[in-house]
Amino acid sequence: MSRPLVISDCDEVLLHMVAHFKEWLEESEGVRFELKGNNFATAMRWEKTGEPLEQADIWRFLGGFFDSQMHRQLPIAGAVEGINRLAENADVVILTNLNDERQERRTRQLAEHGVHARVYTNQGPKGPALKAILEEYAPSKAIFIDDLPQHHQSAAETVPNVSRLHLCGEPMIAPHIDCAHEAGHAHARIDQWAEALPWLLEELEREPR
Repeated sequence: MSRPLVISDCDEVLLHMVAHFKEWLEESEGVRFELKGNNFATAMRWEKTGEPLEQADIWRFLGGFFDSQMHRQLPIAGAVEGINRLAENADVVILTNLNDERQERRTRQLAEHGVHARVYTNQGPKGPALKAILEEYAPSKAIFIDDLPQHHQSAAETVPNVSRLHLCGEPMIAPHIDCAHEAGHAHARIDQWAEALPWLLEELEREPR
């Protein structure tokens, strides 16, 4: 009989990213990062001129962070313990929006923090990737955890029977992210792992939606 499956994002769900990205930019790259609202693109300005970065520079810095600074990323409170507790009752995989060449680095990064799980990389909406993972595992039950509302919308449209938890563990951005639960695309919004874990364990026992 197949086991339940938990499919979790990484950045801002298991590991902090934006806070460490901000530190790196301001320490060594001459960029000031001040997030106001939820517009990531306008948060980055050149320190010397105050001018916003061009889109190409934003992507260059994001790529540079994941190529050279992933060692900075620290776990979100309760995330490692929580995901490993779920792994006692279910298969756990990670679905992360990184370029495919960074898959091995992400796998190694998570293992160094005590999370030993298969990592899938993806670009764009996550619904199609979730569908492919579900077809591969054919689980008895599936739960999807992500911090971004657009991925919950994609999941709701593509694999509606998957239970969906909107969780953003980064206090810097959590208040500014639209709530996928309020939009009807997630079954719950919980930003603290201490509160999310009981919900997730109960959800694993629930009949498939």
